[in-house]
Amino acid sequence: MNNLISQIAQNAVFVLVFAGVIILMFLIAYAVEKLIKKKNDDKERILTTRKVVVIGMFSALSTVLMLLEFPVPFAPPGIYKLDFSELPALIGGFAFGPVTGIMIEFIKVLLKTVIKGTSTAFVGELANFFVGCSFVLPATVIYLAKKSKVNAIISCAVGTLVITIVGSSFNAFYLLPTFAKMFGMDIDTIIAMGTAVNSHVTSLSDFIFLIVAPVNILKGVMVSVVTLLIYKPLSPILKGKH
Repeated sequence: MNNLISQIAQNAVFVLVFAGVIILMFLIAYAVEKLIKKKNDDKERILTTRKVVVIGMFSALSTVLMLLEFPVPFAPPGIYKLDFSELPALIGGFAFGPVTGIMIEFIKVLLKTVIKGTSTAFVGELANFFVGCSFVLPATVIYLAKKSKVNAIISCAVGTLVITIVGSSFNAFYLLPTFAKMFGMDIDTIIAMGTAVNSHVTSLSDFIFLIVAPVNILKGVMVSVVTLLIYKPLSPILKGKH
């Protein structure tokens, strides 16, 4: 814990950026959910006792899944690993709305940081939260607007598209340059790490299109498929209708 506090102090500006991103995601989720509920004449509160319980349970599950990382054959293992921590956030968001999904994403990252600390000076944690929200937020908003099997498929497809675009852009313009600067490297060093696993990677754009984008597509597709398979039988249990 003392080490974590020390890292926060050393990276105060970055932590403030992180906090700003978190607040922005919450505000967007809350505003959109409120608007859709009003349009659908849904008077249920955004946070109820049942929702808080589900958020707590799914955040814990999401944290465990975040800690269970798997290497991706076509990506540098020191930078990218695959986890399925978005799965509980997406299911929770489908059941109760985008605010629930974003809260699960936030608590997951918070718990992981407290339990394991950070080995990337919070760069990895920011990336996981922001990119995860870019998938969960649009998918849950679309599904909340009209809950149907077809719309669930559409929402997952849109979420996968958004996570690919946002994840790739975020890596190219902010994450990779920040990561390199914090660890005393340059972009060429990171590109070389990509070249080591894929000889076609010779530039930053190659790195983004051949490594970052496929990682996000793979994650989005796998989480979407599992969600579509298990959400329907889980839904009545989560909502207390079983």
